[in-house]
Amino acid sequence: MSNLHGEYVGLGPLDEYPIHQLPRPVAWAGSSDRNFYDRCYLNAHDRTGDLFLITGLGFYPNLGTKDAFVLLRRGDEQTAVHLSDAADPRGGDRMEQQVGGYRVEILEPLRRLRVVMEETEGIALDLTWEGSFDVVQELPHVMRQGSGTVLDAQRFAQVGTWEGLISVDGTDIPVTPDRWVGSRDRSWGIRPVGEAAPAGKPADPAFEGMWWLYVPMRFDDFCVVIIIQETPDGFRVLNDCTRVFKDGRVEQLGWPRVEVRYTPGTRVPTGATIHCTTPDGKDLVLEVTSKLPVPIHVGGGYGGDSDWTHGVWKGAGFTERLTYDMNDPAVAGRVMFGVIDHVGHAVAHGPGADGVEGWGLFEHGALGRHDPSGFADWFDLA
Repeated sequence: MSNLHGEYVGLGPLDEYPIHQLPRPVAWAGSSDRNFYDRCYLNAHDRTGDLFLITGLGFYPNLGTKDAFVLLRRGDEQTAVHLSDAADPRGGDRMEQQVGGYRVEILEPLRRLRVVMEETEGIALDLTWEGSFDVVQELPHVMRQGSGTVLDAQRFAQVGTWEGLISVDGTDIPVTPDRWVGSRDRSWGIRPVGEAAPAGKPADPAFEGMWWLYVPMRFDDFCVVIIIQETPDGFRVLNDCTRVFKDGRVEQLGWPRVEVRYTPGTRVPTGATIHCTTPDGKDLVLEVTSKLPVPIHVGGGYGGDSDWTHGVWKGAGFTERLTYDMNDPAVAGRVMFGVIDHVGHAVAHGPGADGVEGWGLFEHGALGRHDPSGFADWFDLA
């Protein structure tokens, strides 16, 4: 389209497809909220706990930006690569999903995709994802503070396997689907992104924290996706627990009861026991263990990250690499103030799962006060 008039940027290539949801060009977000976003998240590990790769790409149409990140934890070192650029105001790059040398290719919608990062700051990726089960459409996720909406998002999740290559400073790490597993999700809607907006009147009551659990776990014959959020007093504002079988059957697993085990003197979990209930009232218990923790707010750009925030304008063609020593007290002191993604191992007991082993993501955050966990404030530890 050649007739662009400054502030009025309209039709783009997406408008050739019958995908409109509003009486306006697709490139225009349905909400004028500056925090509107559309992002994918993916992780990969080889079940050993030796390393954990987390990556993702996001578009922020009302901020005019797009970005991607790669986070790699190996032992006590966590490395982050960040890429950022201007987004096409007509939305053409949402079909290509590319930021600099990083791109996501959709090979088969909701089943297969490819993540590529040409060598950037010493790190390169070429990984192909194969979903092991159908995607799980999660319940809408809404958070409000006072009269304002902090988060209003839709998400789908999937577990699967990876194949390809990870290259770090000239060393190649082969990725084979017999060992490499992970989970991915895509979410869109409203959540805090970009530069901080003026605060206005302080929220009443003030934000005291939240308790969060997200466990997409892959077993041979089924997968389980659990997502739970609670307020400081233990009130559950989000409860979604689903099991999907190879043949496409879907079970809702009730109102899980969760016991999280923490390393003494920290808020870093070592594992959890999750009691689920099948539709016929039987118990399905998951014994989950952490093999390697990755705080995604240390270089990953998620809530509380002081080094990288999704959607911030960094200039055209921006890249950087940051490396963290997780034993550094200045870094370790940040861990308890955000969500941690773990290489997750699980053993399931119950109907259709007699001691079967699974692998995936164990994501948890106990931020601030949480009465059921015994955390009285932001600084209380296990």
